[in-house]
Amino acid sequence: MSHRRSIVAAVVATLTASLVVSVFAAVPAATARGTTPPADVLDVAPVWAGHPVGFSLLTVHNRQLVGFYDADRQLTVAVRSLGEQAWTFVPLPRHTGWDSHNSIEMAVDGDGFVHLAADMHTSPLVYFRSRHPLDEPFGADSFEPLHRMIGDQENRVTYPTFLHDDTGALVFMYRHGSSGNGDQILNRYDTARRQWRRLLDEPLTSGRVGDATMNAYLHVPVRGPDGFFHLAWVWRDTPDCETCHDVCYARSRDLVHWERSDGTPLDLPITAATGEVVDPVPAGGGLLNGLLRIGFDAAGRPVLSYHKYDDAGRSQIFTARLEDGRWRIRQTSDWSERMEFSGRGSIGLEASVGSVTLADDGTLLLDHRTPTASGTWRLDPDTLAAVGLAARQRRKPAPLGRLESSWPGMQVHWQNDSGAATPGRRFMLRWETLAPNRDRPRAEPWPPPSMLRVIEVDG
Repeated sequence: MSHRRSIVAAVVATLTASLVVSVFAAVPAATARGTTPPADVLDVAPVWAGHPVGFSLLTVHNRQLVGFYDADRQLTVAVRSLGEQAWTFVPLPRHTGWDSHNSIEMAVDGDGFVHLAADMHTSPLVYFRSRHPLDEPFGADSFEPLHRMIGDQENRVTYPTFLHDDTGALVFMYRHGSSGNGDQILNRYDTARRQWRRLLDEPLTSGRVGDATMNAYLHVPVRGPDGFFHLAWVWRDTPDCETCHDVCYARSRDLVHWERSDGTPLDLPITAATGEVVDPVPAGGGLLNGLLRIGFDAAGRPVLSYHKYDDAGRSQIFTARLEDGRWRIRQTSDWSERMEFSGRGSIGLEASVGSVTLADDGTLLLDHRTPTASGTWRLDPDTLAAVGLAARQRRKPAPLGRLESSWPGMQVHWQNDSGAATPGRRFMLRWETLAPNRDRPRAEPWPPPSMLRVIEVDG
């Protein structure tokens, strides 16, 4: 057992920050046909390219797993040992439809067993667990379809997310309900009994306040340098994405006891009436679930970054930092464009904002992208104002940032590793698809499958 625990030790402290939301940001890419992948690229398999869905990459010590939908849209897991070129493929009895919410999430528990959740949008739980630990060989029957954890509030599941609590135990977080009317549920896995239980007696957040209903769109809890899990979210009143409002915040040391930024305890579930509002952006004010991130400055203070409209109605990136017990909000960008969005379904918005990060010299960096501009700002550490573009170390090989497909409308997608490889090594997934189609079928013809690749990038 100690050997198995040593295999997953590297990942236990890593928070799985891969909450897939209904916004897909296209990667601007020049066209380069027939480029030859560099030596640090390994092909996995051809994959469906008719619409994007979040895939999963999980590297634990010297083992690597990739969860994806193959060319026929069948849910598949590929497994290999680092240093080997050959993959073992484990097809699972599930084919996805046209919904870009149907992301794949994987994690490893403290005994080395793999957990997988996928293919859900307001639908019954789809959940598999490996029959043996990760350090044993995988074959065609390596996963058992359980499709049950607790047995309650599992019939309308969306946004599955695995993470680890302060003790290293595996936690599963998901929304139960629908857009505009949902609760956030957390389960905790007991490795000794190989059973799930509720982590919280009540939902973490609930959208039911009197006669009103809404739901919280959360950024997955992020473990900060202060030891707290930091949580940020926006509320959404209806399935129409235009109804997002109010940037909110809470924190916890154990994912069980939650509080405001000043330490005031919060009763669960957190609602729109009880939560801490960082920025009271109204519905229609340019907020969009998915364009909200959490980072930290050199002093370890949380910094939220997000999009909203400025006083002139233009789309801008704003930052909010906790300073001396209050949230200080600043406009970072100075753009002249306005990004309109509304309606239901997955949105192909060509915009994104990153988390504030620390550069090697202690200054702050912030990635950003719009349909007309992208890059990394260097921020003044005192004012958080953009003081120029930073030259960052290349993390994605240049040839692979360009489209390989000649099919019109294709986009490059990247997925970070939710595990932890050998120190100094970092991996990403790369593939190409068309943009989202509001979760509706596309008429034929469809693009041919694209090649899914694992890429070792600069750590």
